[in-house]
Formats: sequence, structure tokens, C-alpha cells
Amino acid sequence: MSTGITRRHFAVLASGLAGALALGAAPARAQEKVVRIGYQKYGTLILLKNKGLLEPLLKPLGYSVKWAEFPAGPQLLEALNAGAVDFGNTGEAPPIFAQAAGAPLVYVGYEPAAPQGEAILVPKDSPLKTVADLKGKTVALNKGSNVHYLLVKALEKAGVPYSDIKTAYLTPADARAAFERGSVDAWAIWDPFQAAAEKTIEARQLADGTGIVSNYQFYLSTRSFVDQAPQVVDVLLKGVAEVGAWVKANPKAAAAEFSPLIGIPAPILEVALARQQYDVKPITPEVAAAQQKVADAFLALGLIPKPIRIADALRAPKS
Repeated sequence: MSTGITRRHFAVLASGLAGALALGAAPARAQEKVVRIGYQKYGTLILLKNKGLLEPLLKPLGYSVKWAEFPAGPQLLEALNAGAVDFGNTGEAPPIFAQAAGAPLVYVGYEPAAPQGEAILVPKDSPLKTVADLKGKTVALNKGSNVHYLLVKALEKAGVPYSDIKTAYLTPADARAAFERGSVDAWAIWDPFQAAAEKTIEARQLADGTGIVSNYQFYLSTRSFVDQAPQVVDVLLKGVAEVGAWVKANPKAAAAEFSPLIGIPAPILEVALARQQYDVKPITPEVAAAQQKVADAFLALGLIPKPIRIADALRAPKS
């Protein structure tokens, strides 16, 4: 009896040992290095994904790529904070909220200003004519997104206290539905959703970002990833720059490629693309200072719980 049990145990142990040895013989496969990239339905990263340009650039470094789509910047940075994403891009406001929540994010690059790429819209037959008319009205927006800052600064310029409007925090899809139903009076939104609403339902601008906000786009990573794999971050930014240069040189082709990815007709996307810069540059002191002003404005309104220093979230200069 004891012999039979011993043999069975030996067989199980031998099988387990063989499996362990097999795993040990291929540590590269078991420990494959992956960079996890968060992207939204519009922007350079989705084109980088679609073109497959990044994978061959990262292969010599021993990295593969895992892509994850998010409806907007705040959700993407929630994933970054949770350790589910290593790299992504958002507008100005999401990293402010994320840093205030303790996210270990690092600014690694930015796209130049694109103030026409976001706007406050009203229905074509709305009686509202100016931003000042928003007093007492309800504005739909994605909380913590770029347009949150546009709304804050546009109201400030019009002399309307932020507390004098009502906000409905909705994702772009839900906001569009509420806007069309008439459940909200206005909608603060970015391209390409902005261009689509202007074209398909003749939504009218109360204001875009011109003369009000810069509407920068930022590329972000985590402190640990930047420290552990700085060369990978550099390759990611190189890929972004290559795709951005292609978009600027081939806007019609870019719009045609975007169209099936996001379900918006190419002619509408051409309008949206013309309002963007599609380039990537290192963060400058001027851009960091502008971002600090965003953070300070949100703090003054009680939208973030504590003061933050953008300087604490910048990538260290290369030696």
C-alpha cells in the first residue's frame, strides 16, 4: 500500500518538476516584457496601433505591445494609476486630476496648442448666443477632461461664476444623446465629436478655445516605467512623431484611415484633423507653467482636493 502511494506521489512530483524545468528553460517567454499603451478612439496613438509601426521598433528592445482603448482621458489615467497602463495621451485636465489623486504619472511629451479642437456647443435653434447666456443653464461635459478647463476659463472670461451653471458629467456618447434630446442646454466637447456634431446636427459654437485655452495634448507614463525603460519611452515618442508627420503630410489619407476606426465620415475628420498640430515635443518650461495654471484654477474652484506641483511630474532631463 505504501509503495503504491509513493509511486503515485513520485509520478505527480516528476510531472510537476518537468513542468517547472520547462518553464525555467524558457525564461524569456515566461517573463516577456510588454509595454501597455492606452489610447482613445481619436488621435495619433490609434493610428500608430492601426499601422503596426511600433512593434518592429520595440522588438530589438525585447518588448511587445498590448493596446487598451478608453472612452476619454480620465478613464485612461485611472488605468495608469491602477498600474494597468504604462503609456498614453490625454488633454490638459486629466493629468491634473490624476496627479491630485496620487497617480505616479510623468509628462514625457506634448503636442502643440490646438485651441480650435474643442468648443462649447449649443443646438442650432438654441436661444443662447454667448457664453454669458449659460448662467443658470446645464452644460454636459466629461468630468476632468480638457473641455472642463475650457468651460472654466470661458465662463471666467464672460464674467459668469462657475457656481452659476449646472454641470452634467457624461461621456461623449452619452452627452451627444442628452444634447440631441434637449436634456442639457450646452455641450463642451472636443474633436472629432465636435466636428461631427457641427456637421450632422448643425450644432453651433458659443466659443472654441481660441484666445481662452491652449488645448495641449500630453503624452504620459508612470514614474516606474520611465525609470526602468527610458529607451522604450523614447521609441514610443519616436513612433508618435513619425505618425504625426505622416498625418500632417497626408490629411486626406489620414482621414480615410481614421474613418472606419471611429465610425465618422472622412470629410468630417478632415475638418477635425485641420484643427490639430500632430507633433510631439519635449515639455518646455512655458508648457509646464501653463499646465500649473490649469492646476491652480481647478484648486481655486475646489475641483481638486489639494495643491499640486507640475514640476514634480516632469521627466528628468537627459544627461
